[in-house]
Amino acid sequence: MQIVLYIHILSATAWIGGSLLLFALGIFLRDKQAQANVYEHLGPLYGYLESVWLVSLLTTGIILFMHHGFMDVFDYAIDSDLAQTMIRKLFMVAFLTFITIIHMIIAFKTHTKSRTILQNIISRGSSLLIFFLNFIILWHATQLRSML
Repeated sequence: MQIVLYIHILSATAWIGGSLLLFALGIFLRDKQAQANVYEHLGPLYGYLESVWLVSLLTTGIILFMHHGFMDVFDYAIDSDLAQTMIRKLFMVAFLTFITIIHMIIAFKTHTKSRTILQNIISRGSSLLIFFLNFIILWHATQLRSML
């Protein structure tokens, strides 16, 4: 089971690290043309790799969830801190996955094309939400690990 945990942590590192990189590029690259060039070339590569990391996170997360017997915790100790922390984390992971899918649909649909104002708002808003959700989920993961 150690290898599954290792893969889960590696996947989380890659997922959050990539998010940090793109977030930093969006903030620190002030030249809009440079930003467009970077995202044009890096965006699709990032999108495909991050999809792999997200699937890996979800798969290893399910394996770890079952291994640690969380269904029993939900059945017999739903009011415990462990169950409540896991419920919050699961909700945020589901929301993050949903937001990521929306973001990626817009990103791949509009790659190298102009976005509408609504697409731009949704894309940037989802990026920002994904960025912050990553850290909230990570905090919950550390709480769960200390409880186990």
